[in-house]
Amino acid sequence: MKTVAKYVLICVPIIISLYFIYLWSTAPGAYDNLAKCLTEKGAVMYGTDWCKSCQNQKSLFEKSFSYINYINCDYNKQACDMADVISYPTWRINNTNYSGLQSLGRLASLTGCSL
Repeated sequence: MKTVAKYVLICVPIIISLYFIYLWSTAPGAYDNLAKCLTEKGAVMYGTDWCKSCQNQKSLFEKSFSYINYINCDYNKQACDMADVISYPTWRINNTNYSGLQSLGRLASLTGCSL
């Protein structure tokens, strides 16, 4: 009987933790609407995995970054060359390049999206 109680004491907290992790992972991101709008407006972020500013740009969106049209220049150099990307990150919006880390407010303003 004591063995069953030990398993219950171990398993129940694990199951509860997994449930809350599931809820968090399936909840919408805070910036989903902005990220989706940027993509609908044709905004593209160009960057690399090793670029610290690119990592910071991605982190501004939190989990909503998954909706951003992102091109990794380490794996798609031709697309980056065609877009005249010379530094990272670069946002291409309405055929104009914006280099460096951009605030979410600036991206919203450049595209007419709501923040």
